[in-house]
Amino acid sequence: MTTKSALSIVILIGVLLEFAGGQQKAQPRREDQSSDALANMPGSKAVGPPDPHFQQRNPRYKLEAGDSCEVFFELSPEFNQTVIVQPDGYITLRGIGDLQAAGRTMPELTQLLQSAYGHILHEPLINVVLKDFEKPYFVADGQVGRPGKYDLRGDTTLTQAIAMSGGFLDSAKHSQVLLFRRASDGWFSAQIFDVKKMEKQGNLDEDPHLHPGDMLFVPKNHFSKIKPFLPGYSVGTIMQPR
Repeated sequence: MTTKSALSIVILIGVLLEFAGGQQKAQPRREDQSSDALANMPGSKAVGPPDPHFQQRNPRYKLEAGDSCEVFFELSPEFNQTVIVQPDGYITLRGIGDLQAAGRTMPELTQLLQSAYGHILHEPLINVVLKDFEKPYFVADGQVGRPGKYDLRGDTTLTQAIAMSGGFLDSAKHSQVLLFRRASDGWFSAQIFDVKKMEKQGNLDEDPHLHPGDMLFVPKNHFSKIKPFLPGYSVGTIMQPR
């Protein structure tokens, strides 16, 4: 055997041994391989436990103070009634008394009533229908033509809301419109928007979309703050030459 042939055999044996050793190593499970593949894809992010705040994409309406519901009993119509959520969150039920309703969805309230009336009725069949509720709204205040509370119908932006509330007054400061939004119980977030800049540039990409319960406030401009202190000034006054 020539030296060249022997060297080729030695190289081949080394390659086979290396391959055999690699096969003996612990292989990741199929699930791990899939996870690694997803993690290495462009633009992907590590997937952890689901955030409870984002698990429910279409949350059910929760009752609030002032809402009213009609309660129907299929087998005991004498218990049919209309209940109103009181300011403290309770409803008063015939034959039961007071129950906490605010913050509950309709299915949750139905289940609560079935449990409560189950003590005086045999397997009651109850249907609860939402009759009246707090409709989505926004509030406009400050230097706008018609300050007040407005129904929020459909997709509405900040500039549209200002137009709906009568537009800016002459005393308005267009560049510092404040938008207040409820962040959590008892807390509000506030952000300032330069509506003057958006309108001047004709670019409404930064025009925010309102959420139910938002409040916009348009402050006074500097001139309107000092105008009351200017002697003899009135709008439209023309100085006549002597």
